[in-house]
Amino acid sequence: MPSLSPLILLFFSLSTFLHRTAIAATCHVDDETALLSFKSGITADPSGMLSTWKTGSDCCKWSGINCLTSNRVTSLSLYGQPDKPNSYLSGTISPSLSKLLYLDGIYFQNLVNLSGPFPNSLFLLPNLKFVYIENNQLSGPFPATIGKLSGLYSLSFAGNKFSGNIPSSISELTQLSQLNLGRNLFSGPVPDGIRRLKDLNFLAFDRNQLSGDVPNFFDSFPFLRVLRFSYNKFTRKFPASISNLATRLAYLEMGHNSLSGTIPDFLGKFHALDTLDLSCNKFSGVVPKSFVNLTKIFNLDLSHNLLTDPFPDLKVKGIESLDLSYNRFHLGQIPKWVASSPIIYSLKLAKCGIKIKLVKWKPTETYFYDYIDLSENEISGSPVVFMNRTEYLVGFWASGNLLKFDLESMKFPKTLKNLDLSRNLVFGKVPKAISRLNTVNVSHNHLCGSLPVTKFPASAFLGNDCLCGSPLSPCKV
Repeated sequence: MPSLSPLILLFFSLSTFLHRTAIAATCHVDDETALLSFKSGITADPSGMLSTWKTGSDCCKWSGINCLTSNRVTSLSLYGQPDKPNSYLSGTISPSLSKLLYLDGIYFQNLVNLSGPFPNSLFLLPNLKFVYIENNQLSGPFPATIGKLSGLYSLSFAGNKFSGNIPSSISELTQLSQLNLGRNLFSGPVPDGIRRLKDLNFLAFDRNQLSGDVPNFFDSFPFLRVLRFSYNKFTRKFPASISNLATRLAYLEMGHNSLSGTIPDFLGKFHALDTLDLSCNKFSGVVPKSFVNLTKIFNLDLSHNLLTDPFPDLKVKGIESLDLSYNRFHLGQIPKWVASSPIIYSLKLAKCGIKIKLVKWKPTETYFYDYIDLSENEISGSPVVFMNRTEYLVGFWASGNLLKFDLESMKFPKTLKNLDLSRNLVFGKVPKAISRLNTVNVSHNHLCGSLPVTKFPASAFLGNDCLCGSPLSPCKV
């Protein structure tokens, strides 16, 4: 028998290699079974997110699946797209996923309608490092078996409906760098054992029903950059140990609680602070003079407290968002460091004792303004010059002032959705452009004439001189 040529031998060798490689790349049967069991628990998939998940095909090539360790599934990633209404999954999470023994990451984000409990057995997976189960409908108590995942780096169950206490076993996750349990229904105190999670750089418990004192354990987190405790039921004073976070913390959010006492002076040492939110609490006294050192802060919200004069003259180089509304301030004018900001997009100074003629307020930049609330002050004149310079304004609230101008002379940016000019001295006719807004209140002014066709109730137009037409009384012929 004649010998095979070297070229043919090379061909057979290459074919054999590719065949064996293809066989090796086919996912493990246990992983395929586990994933198909998960799919069977999904009752609706209108966008076809799992359409590639078919029996007998290589599950390593299925949408959302990665196999980085031989032929074993190492990550499961399914993402909904909030801007696409059909991009969701309905159903439950099957315990069968606990058979994915090499899984190191599970990402179920914005799937909207995943419901039921989270299977305890998934917290027994030996290689799991990253868990992001966000913006779904998972409910029930949070599994106490979470403490078994001692090698976990990141854990987020934000935007679900878990209830009851946060289990103390979470303190066993000593490798965690990110912990996010925000936007759930958790109640009770924050477990003190969380102080053991010394590698945290992100800690969020916002928008729950947590109560009691804010834990005084912040001397345990040398790397923390984000702290979100807003929208809970925390009481009493600001914990002193937060002062230990001064060199690194960028986001400090404690708004919408029942914290009281004075704002601590040490916050002025937080030179890395980007965002400070202490709104909707019961803080009293003056804002510390040390706030002049917060030169890099972009977002400051102290609204809805009991704070009093004098407000410090800040040295901020470029504030983006400021809200001092509904305290006991008498600012007199809009601060110069606000007017000089080239990047400000949100200004809210409702009931801040401002007494100016609006034409004399000449901010450096108006292009980026999205939201302006100057309600309940003593501001006079016309906003027309300012309003006609905006391009992206979404909301303008100025009720309860002394504004006097012809409403028809005001430009309505295409982006404008909310307008409140009630209880002023506005005159003229109501322009047709008002009909495309989402909310409107021009009541108790001096407007006159026939109303354009709108969807707004009569309360939006009451108390004017001679407005007529639906939803008010018919105009006289």
